[in-house]
Amino acid sequence: MTSTDASAASAASDANGDASLHAALREWFEAWHADVQAVDFVHARRLFHDDVLGFGTHMHVVSGLEHLEQQQWRSVWPTIAGFTFATDELHCGASGDGLQAWALVPWTSTGFHADGSTFERPGRATVLFRRASRNDAWRAFHTHISLAPGTPQRSHGRPTAAE
Repeated sequence: MTSTDASAASAASDANGDASLHAALREWFEAWHADVQAVDFVHARRLFHDDVLGFGTHMHVVSGLEHLEQQQWRSVWPTIAGFTFATDELHCGASGDGLQAWALVPWTSTGFHADGSTFERPGRATVLFRRASRNDAWRAFHTHISLAPGTPQRSHGRPTAAE
C-alpha cells in the first residue's frame, strides 16, 4: 500500500466507512482552494452558512459570513500564492443522522516577505459543516484556520512591477 493509499484508507475510516462523505468534503475543499487561488470572494460565499463563526490567522473570533470575508479572507487571499488544501490528508466524520460533519486538513501556500522574497506558508484547517437534509450540499458553519508553528504571521503580497 502506498502512502497515498494509506492516507485515503485512513480518511475513509475517519468517515465511519462513508466514502461518499469523504468524496463530498474533498470536493468542498477543492472548490474552496480554487476560490482562494482565484481570490474570488463572491464564489466562495456559496460554501458557507451566513451565520458562520470562525477563528483565523488575522482575527480572534468572527461571527457572520460578511465579517469572515472582510476580516479574514480579504486580509489574506490577495497576499499569498498557490493556496492548496492537501485533500489526500483529509480526515472527516459525520453525525449519525448525516446532517453535521467535521473535517481536518492541512494546507500549503506561498507567502511574501516585505522585500518580495517568498516563504513557505503551511497551515491546517478544522471545518464544521451542517445541512438541513441529506440531499443538501455541505456548508461550513465554523472554520478554524491556523498557520503551522514558526510560520510568519504576515504575507505582504507579490511585489508590483514598479518595485
